[in-house]
Amino acid sequence: MSDQLTIGEVAARTGTAPSALRFYEHEGLITSVRSVGGQRRYDREVIRRVSFIRIAQHVGVGLDAVRAALASLPAGRTPTAGDWAQVASRWAPLLDERIADDLASCIGCGCLSLSTCSLYNPADAAVAFGSGPRYLLGDPPVRP
Repeated sequence: MSDQLTIGEVAARTGTAPSALRFYEHEGLITSVRSVGGQRRYDREVIRRVSFIRIAQHVGVGLDAVRAALASLPAGRTPTAGDWAQVASRWAPLLDERIADDLASCIGCGCLSLSTCSLYNPADAAVAFGSGPRYLLGDPPVRP
């Protein structure tokens, strides 16, 4: 097994489109080397970095904050669980605020509307199941 992965292999392992991987590389979030034939090759640790980027974006962390977090990680070695924990702890206040804002808007209106709830039914995914309280009726929540 090679120590380096092709862009297609990284895309498959992370569920990320090759175009997004090229974008992340252009933005300095990940790096690759070129093969003799000019193809991108990624070290295996890029899988963790791409996963981290995607999770951060999913919870609303912007690319500038992601870039700063990745820059704070040790160069030349795969980050440890402790390294990732330090990054996460710096984001805790931001994430706590976002959660509180989402809950406040939900609790504040009191409707718990499945058509507008950004926590439980983002983009009104439950509409595909029909009308009524779909999740309470047993339909599985759709996760973005």
